[in-house]
Amino acid sequence: MKIALAQINPHIGNFQANADIIIDLIKKARLQEARLIVFPELSISGYPPRDFLDFDDFINKCKESALTIAKECTEIAAIVGLPVFNETGKGKRLFNAAALLEKGEITAISHKALLPNYDVFDEYRYFEQGRDFSIWEFEGERLAVTICEDLWNVGEKLLYTFSPMDKLAEQNPTLMINIAASPFHSEQANTRLEILRSNTNQYNLPLIYINQVGAQTELLFDGGSLALAASGKVVRRLSTFSEDFQIVDTRELHSNGLISNTVHEPERIALIHDALVMGIRDYFSKMGFKKAILGLSGGIDSAVVLVLAARALGADNVWGVLLPSRYSSDHSVSDAVEISDNLGTRQSLVPIEEAFNAFEHTLQPLFSGTPFGLSEENMQARSRAVILMALSNKFGYILLNTSNKSEAAVGYGTLYGDMCGGLSVLGDVYKTDVYALARYINRSGAIIPENIITKPPSAELRPDQKDSDSLPDYDILDQILYKYIEKFEGPDQIIADGFDAAIVNKTLRLVNTNEYKRHQTPPILRVSTKAFGMGRRMPLVAKYLG
Repeated sequence: MKIALAQINPHIGNFQANADIIIDLIKKARLQEARLIVFPELSISGYPPRDFLDFDDFINKCKESALTIAKECTEIAAIVGLPVFNETGKGKRLFNAAALLEKGEITAISHKALLPNYDVFDEYRYFEQGRDFSIWEFEGERLAVTICEDLWNVGEKLLYTFSPMDKLAEQNPTLMINIAASPFHSEQANTRLEILRSNTNQYNLPLIYINQVGAQTELLFDGGSLALAASGKVVRRLSTFSEDFQIVDTRELHSNGLISNTVHEPERIALIHDALVMGIRDYFSKMGFKKAILGLSGGIDSAVVLVLAARALGADNVWGVLLPSRYSSDHSVSDAVEISDNLGTRQSLVPIEEAFNAFEHTLQPLFSGTPFGLSEENMQARSRAVILMALSNKFGYILLNTSNKSEAAVGYGTLYGDMCGGLSVLGDVYKTDVYALARYINRSGAIIPENIITKPPSAELRPDQKDSDSLPDYDILDQILYKYIEKFEGPDQIIADGFDAAIVNKTLRLVNTNEYKRHQTPPILRVSTKAFGMGRRMPLVAKYLG
């Protein structure tokens, strides 16, 4: 039997567009004589629909869409994902479901049993746990159909008290099918393959795994769907960061070949690059936007964002605005002009001196007798934000935020100033990785001027200012931040790892006391295991570490 693997990029709540994509691929699969086509988790609604799930109308539209799609399933069957009402009268009002569409109707339903409720996941907020486990008989195969997390309870450290596949394995299935919406992070791909192979090994069954692709605001989905033989051998591998469609024959899946193919994952920085480009592109396209604007400082952060935006949206749709102050160096302007010229993006020069002078003059009676300090530095950053937002409003551009994760972590940024924007591109990328991204971008030729990469980073808000005046070297800072944010190591453990106690204590105090700033920043494209935003929920008012 031929089975089609359909890796799609749904748009949350866009039922017509999602159904059109699904129906087009059903027709394509039928023409290629496939008997079954498999789509990702919640493919009808898009994942994650979050509080749209609280609306009965939303759930009803999902079912209506599924029934419309089912009418196309007369000579072929389809597995789709959708939320369905819980008719048992007990527990949460919904199930996260996989549905078999055939003969013009819905003929089988399976409910997700393991509901992730950690990091960016909050499925138990909406869904009841599935407790009924049944094999689907189809075309001589006995299908064990599960949904995403249902296959992740393997290995030594088990998060759940049971595994759905243990229940299904008792019914002698011949093929596992898992539909998923598994978000990307830069360490995910190898872990995912290991998890899937653990299932093929444990149950001695082949596996079809279909993952969603595309960006849903801050969550990025890389696709990378797979068909594995029982040995764990990769029989089909779909692309990453783009929609894909492939056919696999079950005879290939049931072959007894050993694992002879090595899957080479792209380098981590290459994955982050591709994820961010996709994240920008989908954020704009799904919101109906086309054009981006950003402050172009001549520094490495804005340079990298400019490149990523140009690759996502096209150079003609990106506008870099140079906003020099009295403290900006000459090379800041020339470097910014050079990278814009290299890319062919629009550029404008708008000095902020007059705006800053106006604020100084307005506040002079109140500031009289006080020294130049942080307030004056922030006034410059906020002057830039006012100008950028004015251009955004006037000409219909969306402002891209260029702050990196290191700065966001320790509060090295101005609220309502350089922390403004509709989307934070680098807010989950440490400064050291920003440099790595720049080197990756320049791997085949100098797009980002070398001077931007090699000069000491500076906010240029006071004479001869350097980031190192206020922060440890980024090589040290980023290691401390990674241990605290991603690895949940406390100060004693980090100090025991060999880091200076004073630097550690100051850094962690800065992270915690600047939580209020991060609550007011744009959505951050997630590329790490622990990004600021919905996946990291810290109290604003707390005593721990400060």
